[in-house]
Amino acid sequence: MDISWRHEVKHYLNWSDLISIRARARAVMQPDPHTKDGKYLIRSLYFDSPEDKALREKIDGVNLREKFRIRYYNGDSSFIHLEKKSKHNSLGTKYDARISADEAQKIVDGDTGWMLSSGRPLVQELYAKMKYQGLRPKTIVDYTREPFIYGPGNVRVTFDYNIRTGLFCTDFLNPDAVTIPAGDPVILMEVKWDAYLPSVIREIVQTQGRRATAFSKYAACRIYD
Repeated sequence: MDISWRHEVKHYLNWSDLISIRARARAVMQPDPHTKDGKYLIRSLYFDSPEDKALREKIDGVNLREKFRIRYYNGDSSFIHLEKKSKHNSLGTKYDARISADEAQKIVDGDTGWMLSSGRPLVQELYAKMKYQGLRPKTIVDYTREPFIYGPGNVRVTFDYNIRTGLFCTDFLNPDAVTIPAGDPVILMEVKWDAYLPSVIREIVQTQGRRATAFSKYAACRIYD
């Protein structure tokens, strides 16, 4: 299988940055067609080993790493994806597989026997890693995202904020699951592209005096462990 790596760069923003860059993005880019009023709410459930392999690799800056999560948008549990996100330095790639709400709940409950015969390679891979690496659901991560897209370069610019953690809660499908702010408020801009980043987008996302960051929403949501 060919691996399609994409460039990924993150920057911290303040509200003034967000307002300015968002206005420039709206003039050139298109909002993601799946948004409601230009944004959507994301709920993810991240997996990790008993030794917190994914968390430790992120904190330690391991160059090649991966993490698994299940995710849905705007509280709509009729459309859920299992995702594996792999990173190699500033490059990233993602694989996903559709799962049902019933299947997601079974994973949360530790009912995994069905996964091996699911016929979906990514589901089978998660099964193997739950069995041999001890991967288990770890915590809920909630946040708001404003996404913009641009055809040339397959560019995606997103603004993420209102990041909240479920602490030790893994009740992923419960809309009333309690979450709390994940530390100090953060606004994060992510810029992703394939082979090249068009100059017009490079100019749009310029942030005076702000460096790229390795911020991880999952790591931020483990702050109270």
